[in-house]
Amino acid sequence: MVSHSGLITVMQRAARKAAPRLRRDFGEVEQLQVSRKGPADFVSMADKRVEATLIDELRNARPDWGLLTEESGEIEGNPDKPRWIVDPIDGTTNFLHGVPHFAISIAVEDRRPGSKPEISHGLVYQPVTDESFWAEKGRGAWLQDRRLRVSSRRFLDEALIATGLPHNGRGDVGSWSRIYAAIAPEVCGVRRMGSAALDLAWVAAGRFDGFWEDDLDVWDTAAGVLLVKEAGGFVTDYRGADQSFERRQYLAANGDLHSKLHKRLAGALRQS
Repeated sequence: MVSHSGLITVMQRAARKAAPRLRRDFGEVEQLQVSRKGPADFVSMADKRVEATLIDELRNARPDWGLLTEESGEIEGNPDKPRWIVDPIDGTTNFLHGVPHFAISIAVEDRRPGSKPEISHGLVYQPVTDESFWAEKGRGAWLQDRRLRVSSRRFLDEALIATGLPHNGRGDVGSWSRIYAAIAPEVCGVRRMGSAALDLAWVAAGRFDGFWEDDLDVWDTAAGVLLVKEAGGFVTDYRGADQSFERRQYLAANGDLHSKLHKRLAGALRQS
């Protein structure tokens, strides 16, 4: 049994407390596809119920910590203490359509005076498969009790890359199309799965060899970014800098592939 900190225990307990209701809701939403107005409202309520459970569990464990959540926004806490960053359902559209690929994402952000905030703990939990991807800064990334390492592939023609697509007014179609045109012909495949948290967790696990996407919120990515870094990977913005959260741009891969992907991505953006 791998030992981990009490914070990871708190996060796993909270996710597993919320998971049974989420699985039940997922089973029900599959039956709502015949309704034109029911599913979206139902999923919104499912989001809120999961978030309420997570908030209760996390606040019971650390009453003076703040939270940043997708549904409730900022919940103030002691500014000298860390805060939780929570996405109750990352992959909501998948959930809405009965696609069993979504996750609960929880991260801890340490905020120290005079220094840049950093993510110190992260959990991406897939309720359908009961997979718990977790990481602690300086202690590695894990799937349950198995240590994770990013893929060791070095060549783009062997690489399977994940991404997100512009949709419903989000994202820059022109920019994404140029990046896709620069990367897709060089790699063995590109996948769009619909959950950035799981995409990053799968990069950490070596299932995907790389990932790019922008216009993401911090609750989508905070835990996943830590997972990739602790699994030996690199995560930068599109300029190759450590400004992913600030610029809402994410390029993740192992060292060899990251440099090759970044070269093509940067070249595509220079065309704009």
